[in-house]
Amino acid sequence: MVTIDYIVVAIYFALILFVGLYSSRKKDDSSQYFLANRNLGWFIVGASLFASNIGSEHLIGLAESGFKRGLIESQFEILAAFMLLLLGWVFVPFYNKSGVITMPEFLEKRFSSSARMYLSVLSIFAYVITKISVTIFAGAIVFESLLGINFWLGAVIVVLVTGLYTVFGGLKAVVYTDAIQLFIIIGGSLMLTVFGLQEIGGWQQMVDTSRDGAMSLWRSANDTDYPWTAILFGAPILGVWYWCTDQFIVQRALAARNISTARKATIFAGFLKLTPMFLFVVPGMIAYTYSQTNLEFANQIGDGAAALPVMVQAMLPAGLRGLVAAGILSALMSSLSSVFNSCSTLITVDIYKKYKPNTSEKKLVRVGQIATLFLVAIGILWIPFQESLSAGGLFKYIQGIQAYVAPPIAAAFLLGLFIKRLNSQGVMTAFYTGAVLGVLRLVLEVYGIQNFITNIHFLHFALNLFILCSVIMIIVSYLTKEPDYEKIKDLVYSKSALQTDEVKNGIETDKVLTVLIIISVFVIWYVFR
Repeated sequence: MVTIDYIVVAIYFALILFVGLYSSRKKDDSSQYFLANRNLGWFIVGASLFASNIGSEHLIGLAESGFKRGLIESQFEILAAFMLLLLGWVFVPFYNKSGVITMPEFLEKRFSSSARMYLSVLSIFAYVITKISVTIFAGAIVFESLLGINFWLGAVIVVLVTGLYTVFGGLKAVVYTDAIQLFIIIGGSLMLTVFGLQEIGGWQQMVDTSRDGAMSLWRSANDTDYPWTAILFGAPILGVWYWCTDQFIVQRALAARNISTARKATIFAGFLKLTPMFLFVVPGMIAYTYSQTNLEFANQIGDGAAALPVMVQAMLPAGLRGLVAAGILSALMSSLSSVFNSCSTLITVDIYKKYKPNTSEKKLVRVGQIATLFLVAIGILWIPFQESLSAGGLFKYIQGIQAYVAPPIAAAFLLGLFIKRLNSQGVMTAFYTGAVLGVLRLVLEVYGIQNFITNIHFLHFALNLFILCSVIMIIVSYLTKEPDYEKIKDLVYSKSALQTDEVKNGIETDKVLTVLIIISVFVIWYVFR
């Protein structure tokens, strides 16, 4: 990095802080602070869905996975396109009609206050160990490898800069900075891919020197990393939880001005999710090819965790290095600000307001700001534990943790939408069962204990846990009292709920674009089979 690179990074930081703080004016209303007055357009929402998801842990983690395993972990990104369509077409109409601010609030309306509290606490726990700490950790790697700043000093800088506009600005500040960061993330990654391919001699050279099976999106059923059975049947469970029921993502769709706008936003984000394989994973494969002929580069890159920042240093000219560094920092700040806002929303709306319903709007905003500061501290404290668990790669670590918490939640939302007989007793029994088994596996992994529970592939574990929780929900629900059907009539599937003018607005164009996404996915699967 030279002077011009630091100038570019400084300009970027100044721009983001200006936009974020400018958007933070007059946030004394909780709806404005947490949902931007439900008045956002499809481009802003779609850009935020993508940018907040693509954090530095994605950029660092996917490049690392490309270096170690090739294209295979791109499957999570590709499958996300289907999950976004499911969010826009199936879930959003019911979320919107219910008028909720959070996903736990939706569970309370559909089942009970116990279900709401369970999801609130579990979500906050998951955010700390899969989003906040990982993002801070990945950002610190960037500062250390790319800018030469001490790891922990880098972590503090990450938190302070991002937390500043998030605390004061709320969701509106987050989504508007996301829109700017979208262009920097995609533009910077595209340039790195292009310059990297030029450096190694082109795409075919990368293919010829890649590891066995690295260019395939499908592995045999006996593969230890990602067997096709795990990808096809286990990964979608994580996808339903993350893309369709997680506050971190759904909060953006809830902020859209209407159902049609939210659907268009999810379709737009679905198209964007087809790009990470080429923009984030392929650079890691380029780094692997380059490391085979350049010993100095190989020593710098180590096991692949620093693939992205080392590539930026080695393969880009001055000026562009600063722009791509800004892109990496964009991803970091976008993801971190989003999870700070979503998590503070859960703490404020689902926990604090639940027990103090008469709290003023201004105080609710203040509680959300204090909650953000608290989460920052907890996230930093978890980093040492996260380091010991992520030896197999940051991205794999994230998916693994999600596999332990996602199945019962995904089952509750999916089955609860289509089976009106499900009741609170069935759901809570499944939740407690899932929590015990999920925490058991996590604890066993933390202490390195090998047995039949930890030896199951994490995606197969998710599939088995989903099936078990679903069976428990159905059996217990049918053995206990029926729910009040009149109270939940707007929260379960019916044809009439999807026949409103708001749902039908622009639906023909959306159908065509949806089919185009589906065709694109199958083409990618066929080409990289």
